[in-house]
Amino acid sequence: MFRLTRKQWRQVILTAAIAILVLAFFFLPLPKYIEGPGEADDLKTFVKMPGHPDKNKGKYMITAVAVAQARPVSYLYAKFNPYYSIEDVADVTGGQDNATYDRVQDFYMQSAINESIYTAYRAAKKPVTRQYLGIYVLSIAKNSPFAGKIKVGDTVTKVNGRHFDSMTGYQHYIQKQKVGQRATITYERKGKSHEATAKLMALPTKKAGIGITLTDNVKVKPNPKVTVDPGNIGGPSGGLMFSLQIYTQLMGQNLRHGQNIAGTGTIDADGNVGEIGGIDKKIVTAKRAGATVFFAPYVKPSKLLLKYEEKHMTNYQLAKATAKKYAPNMKVVPVQTFDDALKYLKTHQ
Repeated sequence: MFRLTRKQWRQVILTAAIAILVLAFFFLPLPKYIEGPGEADDLKTFVKMPGHPDKNKGKYMITAVAVAQARPVSYLYAKFNPYYSIEDVADVTGGQDNATYDRVQDFYMQSAINESIYTAYRAAKKPVTRQYLGIYVLSIAKNSPFAGKIKVGDTVTKVNGRHFDSMTGYQHYIQKQKVGQRATITYERKGKSHEATAKLMALPTKKAGIGITLTDNVKVKPNPKVTVDPGNIGGPSGGLMFSLQIYTQLMGQNLRHGQNIAGTGTIDADGNVGEIGGIDKKIVTAKRAGATVFFAPYVKPSKLLLKYEEKHMTNYQLAKATAKKYAPNMKVVPVQTFDDALKYLKTHQ
């Protein structure tokens, strides 16, 4: 019978220990996330509009930030790479479990698509209707009186039997009630209507509230028909670029003139462009994908914000500073509205 000597046993143990350490270095999950440059996708592949193809050269690109759970190797890499950041799990997911987080991100994307369609069709003066469904539940505070009753993903349709046409309408109505007063929330879950009754809580402003983070849930019906399939991309930051792709196909105009145009920013029903996170990483993504123009949201900071955050940088300022270092030949264009982006395309060939 073959037996290992002590020296051989030590060698086996040492080899096994090294193998375990190497595997742990590459695969051991850490309680952190790594954010870095992601992909830039051609929006021609996302938007389908029968009878309105996009055959012109160049492309609009939706830029994304790559997010992955940290491993020791990626953690170390992010430490020494200025375009990668290490984030707490709660900062990325908002404290939600993975399934809930994914569901919220999917809703954000669908909402962005709906607002993009509405914005583009209105700008093109094409028929489109916007139906307000209610307010989508994004998160619920632990101390909310409705915790355990209403869940993330539900759509609130009435408060005390009253339906409003915007999230602001619901908020104003609730805040006019008294703290401790009972309120009945009507909500939909998987197509079925439910009710929940509880006492209103006191918000930090001392006004009455329900302890739920909400956003508008709308449905649009355009003519001609358009379908947008974002694949596995989530979040609201593609709104502006979706609007440009849809508008271009609707009008049949050559607005890109062969250029690869990237960008980011949310869009609302009035065509206003909102700021997003990770724009420095998206500049790097756009550069790698060959973009020569990048649309960056610009929202003028308030005096109050600058008072408490003296070194605050707008999306546009951060994008321009990043491009200066990494993509000096890329034109970073500040936009506050969809019309700003459209005007730039029509006047810069």
